[in-house]
Amino acid sequence: MPELPEVETIRAGLSKLLPGKVVKDVWYDWDKSFPNAPSDVARFLVGARIEKVRRRAKVLIIELSGGWALIVHLKMTGQLVFVGKNHRFGAGHPSKDMVGELPAKSTRVVIDFTDDSKLYFNDQRKFGWMRLLPAIEIPEIDFFKKVGPEPLDDDFTVDKFIERLLRRKNSNIKSVLLDQTVVAGIGNIYADEALWSAKIHPSTPVDDVPKAKLVLLYNAVREVLALSIAKGGSTDKNYVDAEGKKGSYLSFANVFRKQGQPCPRCGTPIEKIRVAGRGTHICPHCQKAPK
Repeated sequence: MPELPEVETIRAGLSKLLPGKVVKDVWYDWDKSFPNAPSDVARFLVGARIEKVRRRAKVLIIELSGGWALIVHLKMTGQLVFVGKNHRFGAGHPSKDMVGELPAKSTRVVIDFTDDSKLYFNDQRKFGWMRLLPAIEIPEIDFFKKVGPEPLDDDFTVDKFIERLLRRKNSNIKSVLLDQTVVAGIGNIYADEALWSAKIHPSTPVDDVPKAKLVLLYNAVREVLALSIAKGGSTDKNYVDAEGKKGSYLSFANVFRKQGQPCPRCGTPIEKIRVAGRGTHICPHCQKAPK
């Protein structure tokens, strides 16, 4: 599953390619990948111009003229491939379908544009989807109603961060960070990195973490996410950006996948444990387990 930086990297790449394109036709082969009424597609997608590509949490939103939008969730194996006269760009889970002949076996949706360029939605496991909706209805989708605030937004203050964590004050800090209803887009990699930076053991109950360390954690979350976006994401084995380049953040990670290697801060070997049902990387010296 892509995390926030990967989806943001894709958004940034496709934002350079799609705006201004006018939809000429749409083909799909799997109803669950494209769960839209044909009448809505004919009326509100065909003939529409792409205005903007944006992101909310781990979901892409392709805004269309006429007040409608395509909501795209790539899930585990989704990818978007844009093919134009002089360009070919892949974004998402890498596979031969990203660089091979299209449409491919995994192609679920093809959007044709009036300039003869195309956007392919490929998805091997068929968990992803493209949903056409009036833009005004997007905030009412269950996912968007439940998902927490964006951690990099200017108005997401440290006070808001702490207040939201304390809603689950008896839960361990890592499980709360991973809860998308608390804060959007913090996945396993970035939780581990931020907790290491703030010197907090991931199994510590939120209520037992001093406020000073929660402030450090707030800054660490924002810093690791911003760095990962700058480096094109972290999932170097599974995700690539809109130019087919693999993300390089893991080269800069301090603890994630570093078990057995010395902690960059104190030299103690990094350990891998299990917290919140997830593989978790810590420095046992810098991140003392709760008593």
